[in-house]
Amino acid sequence: MIHSFWTPILLSITVACTAGFIVGVLGLLTGRLMARKSFKGKTVLETLIMLPLVLPPTVVGFLLLVIFGLKSPVGQLIEAIFKQPIIFTWWAAVIAAVVVSFPLMYQSAKTGFEAVDDEIEDAAKVDGATDFQVFVRISIPLAVQSILTGFVLSFTRGLGEFGATLMFAGNIPGKTQTVPTAIYLAIDTGNMTMAWLWVGAVILLSYILLFAVYRFPTTLSFTTIKRR
Repeated sequence: MIHSFWTPILLSITVACTAGFIVGVLGLLTGRLMARKSFKGKTVLETLIMLPLVLPPTVVGFLLLVIFGLKSPVGQLIEAIFKQPIIFTWWAAVIAAVVVSFPLMYQSAKTGFEAVDDEIEDAAKVDGATDFQVFVRISIPLAVQSILTGFVLSFTRGLGEFGATLMFAGNIPGKTQTVPTAIYLAIDTGNMTMAWLWVGAVILLSYILLFAVYRFPTTLSFTTIKRR
């Protein structure tokens, strides 16, 4: 029972951490770009970025199946490179988590970067700082609270992803069975004890992460700026 309890939890955390890293990097870069650049079609692009947040998870899962399926060019290319399809694998769960959680990271990062005063960044450039140095040493520290909030929200969203993961990665115990799909199976088979244990574990982990964001980022941001 102990092994069957921890396996989906560890897999969910691994998937969420991997997806969180990918989403974190992409969210920072995309959020920074969209906060500072204006171009034709920007609204259309932002709408596409945020679309997975409002689409039913089953629709997202269906689209992922179409895009990465064996009949698609992307799916055929992946199978040719890795000698196996990506559907019903661990990476399929990661991709599903990335797609559904990216909008949260992007929007939070963009909001944080928009709140950074342009004059502070311009002053640093006048003093000889490169764009990368301004981004790392000024923009990110000043927007750290929004960035951390976005990361935690996207992490917990990926941790709790169910619909798209079930359709795209399946529910294979020990391979692709995450906590949400394990809870679904436990309820379906009448194993309410395991269902309650998994529900409690997810609630506890999510609460700790959200509590940390609300408790610590203001101090972190103030300390970072004060040291400059």
